[in-house]
Amino acid sequence: MIDKLSLLAVIPEIILLVMACVILLFDVSVKSGKRGATYGLTMLTLAVVAALEAASATHGQTVYAFGNMVVNDAMGHWLKCFAAVSVMVTLVYGRDYAFGRGMLRGGDLFTLSLFSVLGMFVMISGNNFLGIYMGLELLTLSSYALVALRRDHAISTEAAMKYFVLGSLASGLLLYGMSMLYGATGTLDLSLVFKAISAGQIDQQILVFGLVFLVAGLAFKLGVVPFHMWIPDVYQGAPTVVTLLVGGAPKLAAFAVMIRLLVEGLSPLSVDWQQMLMVLAVASLAVGNLAAIAQTNIKRMLAFSTISHMGFVLIGMMSGFVNEQGDPAGSAYGSAMFYVVSYVLTTLASFGIILLLSREGFESEEISDFAGLNQRSPLYAGIMALCLFSLAGIPPMVGFYAKLAVLEALISSGATSNIVLAVFAVMMSLIGAFYYLRVVKVMYFDAPTSTEQLTAPNDVRAVLALNGALLLVLGLLPGGLMTLCANAVMRMMST
Repeated sequence: MIDKLSLLAVIPEIILLVMACVILLFDVSVKSGKRGATYGLTMLTLAVVAALEAASATHGQTVYAFGNMVVNDAMGHWLKCFAAVSVMVTLVYGRDYAFGRGMLRGGDLFTLSLFSVLGMFVMISGNNFLGIYMGLELLTLSSYALVALRRDHAISTEAAMKYFVLGSLASGLLLYGMSMLYGATGTLDLSLVFKAISAGQIDQQILVFGLVFLVAGLAFKLGVVPFHMWIPDVYQGAPTVVTLLVGGAPKLAAFAVMIRLLVEGLSPLSVDWQQMLMVLAVASLAVGNLAAIAQTNIKRMLAFSTISHMGFVLIGMMSGFVNEQGDPAGSAYGSAMFYVVSYVLTTLASFGIILLLSREGFESEEISDFAGLNQRSPLYAGIMALCLFSLAGIPPMVGFYAKLAVLEALISSGATSNIVLAVFAVMMSLIGAFYYLRVVKVMYFDAPTSTEQLTAPNDVRAVLALNGALLLVLGLLPGGLMTLCANAVMRMMST
């Protein structure tokens, strides 16, 4: 018998599931080519669940439901809220793009987006190995279908096949790691896993063996080296609106899963997984930044950029426990959460400009396509410049403060290896600044290849302007968001 409290804990998930099914059936009767009614219902659904999550984060307490399979805490509520808003912004930016490429012949884009958000919500609230895995599979299966949404486009179909094959392999690694940990501890509940490992009566070799597979599966979902091979192909091959759906909000869910599994469940093994994350972070920073220099396709460049940014997230994740003590955890995991949120915010604006420049029959994917953008539209060139400065970590953008917060958490540990890693990360960021500033140079100093005026619907223009302004405002006044992230993490760890 399901108790009332458990049902109340998953109201946003129930709303998403019911509305996704309703919209799927309702869309059959929609005649509009741009799917206006379907789009409106989707946006309304996402707005409602985002508002519910924000209200719960502000006023709610930590709640465990369905026999401890689900946990609702401040961190989860905020990440869900940000994920829903991120998908809303993505659909605002990408609706005209999808219509121009025949992707709105049905409501698949909107229903699959809702199912992917539902998967993210289940992942973020997961307090059980199987619950997290179910959410992960719902998200990835929806993503496979979204990448292949342009059925008549060979490149998109190829990207979807690569994503499916490699994603299946990663899911197998993750599930195998979970099964090893279940075999060793005898439970799927993360809190009971923590207690079993803390008791010290389990063979350490079995635990570390399962941990290796678990971290490998998580590394694939984040897209870090050496599990990054799908990122450039999927980013380039998928329709740009789908690239943003895959590369934006899911990063928030992946971060939550790392916190749930590694911190809430496996923190007694922190010495082991910190070393793994350090290796992954170093490789990601090096490969991501160096490979991005050689790219001429901006979506592919941003894909390698993503790999390097996920390296910074891993740095924040590995800074929380020093000598098996969790004292720095609030600042470390708070800085990592702040980094992920600021990265997603920047990614939304940058791909929003790419979507705006793309027009029917033309994909604005090459860096050369941005030539002379300032002469065509100073506003959009300015927003793109803000995005690139933020990604490069140039003050006063939010990306600068995000990197600074992560590096501060790393250095505060005092460990020599962490200080060396911080210096290495700064050096890689300097290298990364080159390929970002190259795009700025093309926008402001190269002659335009097109004189066509850039037009956008009022909602797209308003959201883009707000998105760009937030990059600057949060860089100048980061305290509010940083405090929110740190408090959410501390409340999560105190329960």
